[in-house]
Amino acid sequence: MGVRAPAFGIMAREALSKAPPHCYAITMTQPPAPAAHFFNQEMADAYDRRNSGLAPISDSLHFLMRLTLTDLPTKARALCVGVGTGAEILSLAKAYPDWSFVGVDPSAEMLGVANHRLEQAGVLDRCTLIHGYVGDVAETGFDAVVSLLVAHFIQRPDRPAFYAAIHDRLKPGGRFLSAEISGDLDSPEFPALLADWKQVQTLMGATPESLAKLPDMMRDVLGVLPVEETEALWRQAGFVLPIPFFQAFMIRGWHATRS
Repeated sequence: MGVRAPAFGIMAREALSKAPPHCYAITMTQPPAPAAHFFNQEMADAYDRRNSGLAPISDSLHFLMRLTLTDLPTKARALCVGVGTGAEILSLAKAYPDWSFVGVDPSAEMLGVANHRLEQAGVLDRCTLIHGYVGDVAETGFDAVVSLLVAHFIQRPDRPAFYAAIHDRLKPGGRFLSAEISGDLDSPEFPALLADWKQVQTLMGATPESLAKLPDMMRDVLGVLPVEETEALWRQAGFVLPIPFFQAFMIRGWHATRS
């Protein structure tokens, strides 16, 4: 199958600057350019290598993702929003050999790396990659939608449309699974949470100067929301009961079923 051409337009403000497949370096120290430009070829090629030190986090997240989705149909079809270099698809494809996948990402360079990795793994014939945003995915009726480390790149005003677009692409009874940076930036606990988060950023190679900018980045550039607000937005989109399944410092994960 491989990469399809872009069809931009439905959610132009959806900043799907997918963080490394498990990079969890999820906060940049410069304001993000549009995703298609931010993840250039150099970044795409180095994506997995730069984030290899955080493999224990990604391995745990992927392990729980696979367990959470284990009761889906044998021949399930899954949409990966913000597919990046293909790590989620690779994890699920190995565990579920009869599943098929659609991956969407606004970075052509990241999709090129994903295409290569999926081909090397022998699963590209089960995948379609789309250059664009979730609103550009015409197909509906997915058994699952997975979006890891994406939502915090989407500003609060755009988040309802993002979740609604995912809801509308699931079949009734389909599962949505997402992980994002989440926390109350005005809470008494935030300074301690931030200190822990700086340890993650240090593993990613952050400098003292970039660490000093981290609070402003989380507040002014990213769309980091409190847990309660994220769950309320899920319910607003039609996911009646968001279930927490993962936490690693400020990374939190939920899953929910479309009723």
